[in-house]
Amino acid sequence: MFRTIVWFAYFWLYLIKIMPSYFKVNSLLEKQKINERDKLVNSVASKWAKDLLNFAGAKVTVIGAENVPLDRTVLFVSNHQGNFDIPIFLGCIDKPKAFIAKVEILKIPIISKWMKQMNCLFLDRHDMRQSLRVMNQAADYLKKGYSMVIFPEGTRSKGNTMGEFKAGSLRIAIKANVPIVPVTIKGSFKLMEESGFLIKPAEVEMVISEPIETYDLTKEQINGLHEKVRTIILSKL
Repeated sequence: MFRTIVWFAYFWLYLIKIMPSYFKVNSLLEKQKINERDKLVNSVASKWAKDLLNFAGAKVTVIGAENVPLDRTVLFVSNHQGNFDIPIFLGCIDKPKAFIAKVEILKIPIISKWMKQMNCLFLDRHDMRQSLRVMNQAADYLKKGYSMVIFPEGTRSKGNTMGEFKAGSLRIAIKANVPIVPVTIKGSFKLMEESGFLIKPAEVEMVISEPIETYDLTKEQINGLHEKVRTIILSKL
């Protein structure tokens, strides 16, 4: 219980502490200094995420870090075990990235503001038209050079299993002509979900598989891409 209290205290106090950085980010955006804005946002988010993992007692082992193309825009496709998956991505992959997240996150103060600055998009799973608009916007972001992260299951598994992927969730990579990087997260649910809402130390593995190119695919390959990526992620679970 003590670890949980300390973790949540740090979670909110740090967000308050970095408000001056948020104002600076806004200022850079107004001045159209986009590259400086992106670097500052990534730096702040990465430090915050690493601290959250440390306070939680998470020991994250990254396997396959060399498979992340540092000079190319990519779509990271990952399974989704728990709430710590986003901090794990932010703290363990040193590459600016945005998330396609559920629309409910917009209700969380401060967090939603920072996520917007990261170019995150918010999907309403109960509104098909809104979901389609968001996915089209995600493809546009990829075309503009912003790497994205998507959890195609659409919800947390809260365990060592993996659900089916939502239909069409990977087509944005094809539309933007960027590679897909499959990512398998193992054990993140043990940090919180396994104990209800209590945070407990755990060992976590993040396995990054080789990128999958999405250009010049045949119709058959496009139709099979969904299952191909899911099979790769599942094989490392």
